[in-house]
Amino acid sequence: MKEALDRGYRVTAVVRDRLKLTELYENLNVVEGNIMDVAAVAAICEGHDAVISAFGPVPGAEEELVTVAHSLVDGVRRSGVSRLLIVGEAGGLRNAAGIQWMDTDEYPVDKKALANAHLLAYEIYSNSDLDWTYCSPAAHITAGRRTGQFRIGMDMMILDAGDRSAISGEDYAVAMIDELEDPYFVRARFTIAY
Repeated sequence: MKEALDRGYRVTAVVRDRLKLTELYENLNVVEGNIMDVAAVAAICEGHDAVISAFGPVPGAEEELVTVAHSLVDGVRRSGVSRLLIVGEAGGLRNAAGIQWMDTDEYPVDKKALANAHLLAYEIYSNSDLDWTYCSPAAHITAGRRTGQFRIGMDMMILDAGDRSAISGEDYAVAMIDELEDPYFVRARFTIAY
């Protein structure tokens, strides 16, 4: 949100609880909405150029990602918007041996349900007729700073010299808004890391 606002975009932030978003910006419109309600998604998205979803379920409700994927695809289509960008998860990325990270011993066991739900949601987006883009970030998203310097890939996990896959939240935002401004991964997944 902040990256888009800093670049001069008008942003509508759709939140579950309006009181939790206390930041005020000139070009920011905050609305409460239910991402699982197709009609609400369509009504809120109408008139916008693109939709970016950063929905994250609470632990134990990972299956909501599948419901949200269906709702977003149907609602965004009904709204007349064709561009949909999704903040995804890294579990589906592959290592050098071609194995998905979520299927390795390194993947946190307590996150497997989330990774599986993301993969199911990814299939829904990839089978849609929208101009979707799915960003599977680095394995570790950290608080940091905006550098604008990172590597981009598609389905393979990007590792640094120390075999670590990481990106700052700030640079993750840069990559998402870069893709919005200059679409390269239309109907594709991409990943980012240092």
